[in-house]
Amino acid sequence: MERKTYDEMYASEDCHWWFVARKLVLQKIIGQYLQNKKPSTVLEVGCGSGGNLKMLSTFGQISAMELDDEARDMANKKNLCQVKKGKLPNVLPFENSFDLICILDVLEHIDDDLAALQALKAKLNQHGTLLITVPAYQFLWSAHDVASHHKRRYSKQQLMQVIAKSGLTIQYITYFNTLLFPVIAAVRIMHNILGKTTGSDVSMPSKFVNNALKTIFASERFLLPNISLPFGVSILVIAS
Repeated sequence: MERKTYDEMYASEDCHWWFVARKLVLQKIIGQYLQNKKPSTVLEVGCGSGGNLKMLSTFGQISAMELDDEARDMANKKNLCQVKKGKLPNVLPFENSFDLICILDVLEHIDDDLAALQALKAKLNQHGTLLITVPAYQFLWSAHDVASHHKRRYSKQQLMQVIAKSGLTIQYITYFNTLLFPVIAAVRIMHNILGKTTGSDVSMPSKFVNNALKTIFASERFLLPNISLPFGVSILVIAS
């Protein structure tokens, strides 16, 4: 990621509509889907500046890894766990295995996504669960993906195929950030038409707009994981 993007994330991860709403959606899905086997050890891979760690720590003993030195320092300042330096697929600095591993908007950064998934599978306990989120649809590629150093965006079919090749079994898959999809898609397509080539989507909008977007996105937690949404800005998978 660009340094400016990390800084923007750290400054806004507790108030920006996308970060706040996504955490509410993820918390609901983890809590409901895993209610009969609540995890006791949780690993977040590629935790960035640590915005998800507090939420994930409510589900068990939290561990985390992050490649970028400055982002890792930001995450460690939260004092929720020792965030270790690591890199997929070959540098996982943990000897133990985990009940829940979360890789949240990270897989799209990795050249060999298949090898990354195989490495994470090897770190799951026998009945462990892997939670994956990725950005959806290559036609939504924009300056935000460039600033974030993404390698790709995924279709549902593409993600299912690489997960199957890794030897993992999909328990649940859905698109999400669906209600805002028409607006986000229109904005990104227009920016591409106009030739916007720099900048990310993590800058703060006005308070009114931020609250409205947060409310709309977060409302999807009342639907998930009871149904699978047919399209969206992102894709979520629970695999074992």
